[in-house]
Amino acid sequence: MRVFVTGATGATGATGVLGRHRVAPDKPSGGAPKTEDDPLDWRSIPQAIRPRVLAMDRVTGADDIRRLLASPDVIVGSVAALTETGSLVAASGSGSQLPGYAGGAARRIWIVGAQKVVPDLSIALRRVEEHCLPLESNRTQAAYGWPSAINHILILNAEPYPERSTVLLLREAIGF
Repeated sequence: MRVFVTGATGATGATGVLGRHRVAPDKPSGGAPKTEDDPLDWRSIPQAIRPRVLAMDRVTGADDIRRLLASPDVIVGSVAALTETGSLVAASGSGSQLPGYAGGAARRIWIVGAQKVVPDLSIALRRVEEHCLPLESNRTQAAYGWPSAINHILILNAEPYPERSTVLLLREAIGF
């Protein structure tokens, strides 16, 4: 898994280790991303799945929707916590994004705000329950009329195929 650290003011020039994952600069100082360090080959990103899924009939196309969401070519998302040892913790009410996160997607990209970095897994799970869930419940209550729930939790401890996964760790708070 590649971890790129960046912030509003630009890239870091440092490399190092975050848990079991190599930390690399997201681009050289003052320039465009290097080809060998660029986390994405932008020409190869396929068409977004969401518009196709939203256009499908939920009853007759339920199995096709599930398959599309479970194994996209690329999934971009976030997690509830990132431990200092490198574990990613994703929580979900529906679980729809978790198959792609767990390995169904050919490429996985997580954008993680600095406030989500925690010392260990126990604090990560407490963060999900005490911090993320109340905020997400407020959001889903306003948007859909019902609160959220932690029905599924995925913990990713290591990546056997590092080229498949990228974490963009922002130096600023983003998300819950």
